[in-house]
Amino acid sequence: MESILVYGDSNTWGLIPGTTPFRRYPKYIRWTGVLQSKLKNTKILEEGLCGRTTIFEDQYRIGRNGAEVLPSILRSKYPIDAAIIMLGTNDCKKFYQASANDIGEGIEQCLEELETYIAKEKILLISPIYLGEEVWKEEKDPEFDKDSVIKCRELKGIYESIAKKRGIHYMAASN
Repeated sequence: MESILVYGDSNTWGLIPGTTPFRRYPKYIRWTGVLQSKLKNTKILEEGLCGRTTIFEDQYRIGRNGAEVLPSILRSKYPIDAAIIMLGTNDCKKFYQASANDIGEGIEQCLEELETYIAKEKILLISPIYLGEEVWKEEKDPEFDKDSVIKCRELKGIYESIAKKRGIHYMAASN
């Protein structure tokens, strides 16, 4: 049976928006669960974590630096036949003050690690869904600001260029 590592943030974890404490959608609703139902002879290895970034450490939530924890995950799940990675949304938070290009450099660090375990032609980079236009409002998620919305939209083109340059597969989760 083949295995696919799916590495991401709350969108991969299946967070139900606005829940406190965090709750997740049932497996059959999460996109990883839908994928698992379509690929009967493949094991989907879900590795989603709320707040995960490409390279930034959250000062309040330990272990969110994706590039830092990825090597341990890869070693613990090895052998892995393929991987899907969708990170970058949380990197857009105002706290990190990262540009879209900085976030692209972060995703490349994650890809470097993936490529040590998995053939390039078996890696899929997904640019994240767009942040909502008013995500930064107090009643939604004030960790983001208006610039976050713009940066998140810029990731689509940056990630597409990175995938082309590296010779890996790409798709956009945004519209």
